[in-house]
Amino acid sequence: MKTAAFGSIFSLCLILPLQADLTIVQKIEGSGQAGEMTVKIKGDKARIDGSPNVTTIIDGKTGEMTNLMNDRKAVVRISAEKMKAAAEMVGKFNAKNEPAAKGKLTPTGKKEVIGGYETEQYVYESPNVKATYWVAPKYPDGAAILKQLQSLNPEMWKANNLGLPDYREFPGLPIKTTMSMSDNEITTTLVAIKQDPLDDAEFSVPKDFREIKLPEIDVAHEQKEKKPAAATSSPTP
Repeated sequence: MKTAAFGSIFSLCLILPLQADLTIVQKIEGSGQAGEMTVKIKGDKARIDGSPNVTTIIDGKTGEMTNLMNDRKAVVRISAEKMKAAAEMVGKFNAKNEPAAKGKLTPTGKKEVIGGYETEQYVYESPNVKATYWVAPKYPDGAAILKQLQSLNPEMWKANNLGLPDYREFPGLPIKTTMSMSDNEITTTLVAIKQDPLDDAEFSVPKDFREIKLPEIDVAHEQKEKKPAAATSSPTP
């Protein structure tokens, strides 16, 4: 669910009334779950609350992901390097041990009014993802909102992704997204956007949380294991 939700969050490089804090509330439906996800952005940091028990904080400058397990008062930190290593391990399940192929964002020509805003429909398909986006080109301050949301897609994560579209490809603010991955389908719909100031403390680990260390991922060992498989696999067309 979290991956699909990330895929529905958007980014673009245009003019920005800079450093205004941002709070986005989205309705999440599908895969047997329903509820709301709140995304808060302040500077280079983003906070994602998708459930009462788990909060994710992303540092767009370093690429580090911090997961707060609120019910257990525990924190797990994942560095950008570990994120890359984990993505490489997931890539082993790809039949050809190749990075996920990128698809193309294509307009369908269909238009629909959603939440009072005129939208244009786009579809996107890659080997791993099928998605439909309803984009609102005239959403108020849409370009500024898209710019701030770049913090959710740090550059250091892009080498190994799931073939999702680059946020810069969107011609406006996506206010509704339906995404299918494997047998799961998630629909996210924009509920509200606010630009009220946010407290720095919301992007920090509470002092009474204990840290849980993750096992180290041996990237060099994983790369060695891949070499024999690559030699016997079919050539890329």
